[in-house]
Amino acid sequence: MRTVRAVAQLRSTLEPVRRAGLTIGLVPTMGALHEGHLSLIRHARSHCDVVVVSLFVNPAQFNERADLERYPRRESDDAALAQAAGADVLFAPAVDEIYPAGFATSVEVFGVTERLEGASRGREHFRGVATVVTKLLCMAMPDVAFFGQKDAQQVVVIRRLVADLNLPMGIEALPTVREPDGVAMSSRNALLSAEERPRAVALPAALTAAARLVGAGERSAQAILAAAREAMRPYGVEPEYLALVAPDTLEPIDTLDGEALLALAARIGETRLIDNAILHPVTTNAAAAAHAPSQPVPGKAMTTCSA
Repeated sequence: MRTVRAVAQLRSTLEPVRRAGLTIGLVPTMGALHEGHLSLIRHARSHCDVVVVSLFVNPAQFNERADLERYPRRESDDAALAQAAGADVLFAPAVDEIYPAGFATSVEVFGVTERLEGASRGREHFRGVATVVTKLLCMAMPDVAFFGQKDAQQVVVIRRLVADLNLPMGIEALPTVREPDGVAMSSRNALLSAEERPRAVALPAALTAAARLVGAGERSAQAILAAAREAMRPYGVEPEYLALVAPDTLEPIDTLDGEALLALAARIGETRLIDNAILHPVTTNAAAAAHAPSQPVPGKAMTTCSA
């Protein structure tokens, strides 16, 4: 695996690949790699000729400086994990390589950023996400970029910006990878104390309770959300937001008459976690019955497009 830190190096490394007609897969990350990231890299390895993993903690998407400073950074460990999972190129730029002196351009997506994470973290969050992802896509020019379904709203935003800007690559979202107790794998889990970690089960418990209720025939969003909120109560966790929305537009829904996204965020101590699941009135019943209350129905990948 080759590590590059400059955009010019990345482009010169990938140019012969492109000339040879080989496919390039990009897995954007902020480091602190875990099994969720590694599953993306392995999937990219099995579908693309060359796999690029970017490693960049993007300051523009943090609205709290303390959160940025606490974010785990361990490049040497990440490089070893990425290489073992099948990465060919690690792009690990410094902040001034992505945002050089005088940088004054940003990308903002309207319509799907104002709710959920946008409402909680402010419009600057998704402006930062959209800007850095657009830059990474233009720097690497992959055939396909791979993201995790755990960040469902981010995937919706990225699909929209790729379509609106006519960027020539596919965006593929893969299912959330979970710990044995159902908690979605996240770099932020490492920030939880030993006392806080068991309380994180509140999030998957909420998803499971909602899935079971839908599987039993409930279609009222109000009732589904109430069951999800109640399932979090024994853990002493209140959601920052808890919403049932259309998967592609993120518009709130009142009645479940097709596929829907149940999304939530909550703070466990000082650590903020997010999770989600796709619910469907036809398929949820069998899936919900197969999972214990502490394990949510794993969100399936959203519709993808690939090269």
